[in-house]
Amino acid sequence: MPVPGVSNRGSDYALVMTTKELIRNFTLVFWDQRGTGRSYSKHIPSETMHLKQFIQDGLEVTDYLRQRFQQDKIHLAAHSWGSVIGLSLAYKYPERYMSYTAFSQITSWVENDKLSYKRLLQVAEETNNRKLLKELVEVGEPPYVESFEQWAVIRKWQFRNKSMFYDAGDNQSATYFSIFKIMLRSPDYSLKDIYNSLVRGFKLSYTAQMIDDINTFDFFKDVPALQMPVMFIHGSKEKHVMPELLIRYVEKLDAPKGKKLYWSDKSSHTFHIEDARENEQRVIQHLQESVSRL
Repeated sequence: MPVPGVSNRGSDYALVMTTKELIRNFTLVFWDQRGTGRSYSKHIPSETMHLKQFIQDGLEVTDYLRQRFQQDKIHLAAHSWGSVIGLSLAYKYPERYMSYTAFSQITSWVENDKLSYKRLLQVAEETNNRKLLKELVEVGEPPYVESFEQWAVIRKWQFRNKSMFYDAGDNQSATYFSIFKIMLRSPDYSLKDIYNSLVRGFKLSYTAQMIDDINTFDFFKDVPALQMPVMFIHGSKEKHVMPELLIRYVEKLDAPKGKKLYWSDKSSHTFHIEDARENEQRVIQHLQESVSRL
């Protein structure tokens, strides 16, 4: 879902990785996309809420950072929905990026929905959840392009079944509250910014055009190659963005400057603190190796 970059300034943990050591070596910038966080405005036209516009916005942010820090290329990292924008940018504008890092990379929304639908059917049968089964049968198999209401059915049940989270049983796993807590503690967000992100921005984001965009991209066809070093990190307990699609994509991807796929053993869509610390080391190494190749 469209969400802000969730600036964690003032704390170490940033949902997918820690950052304390990273910021000693690199300048870290979070981007709140159009309609979320500090980028929310009630004056944003709803007709601008579509994938092409988000990619154009990302390009403008990229060029602003390149100019501000006097760099020909910058490193690009993305998580979940952000990886749809991120991978598009890396493919379309390789001359602007030194490397690409993706956490929970989405490759095809439709194919992921199909796998999620099958998983929820299995959950309904295993738990004898008749309401879940009834709603799944009524909405039918993906793709969901008719309306937000149709598209939202499996999203509701993913949320209720906590598909984005894995509980390792040690009180260090990510939760829904983790996202809210990071924003609440950050000096970059006010309570109004948080409300704009989670309520107003959410309502603004899901236009008919956006629903269509979500259901039409397919990176297996659209992004067959990347011309910079690329690293994918995925939770091995992931039940939200299905791992089998990423495995297939990485195997198929033509990446002459190198590709890596790492797994985080205690994580699903958001990352356990131990995995987050390991991911920080992975990212630092990846960025340093990318610089050394220039």
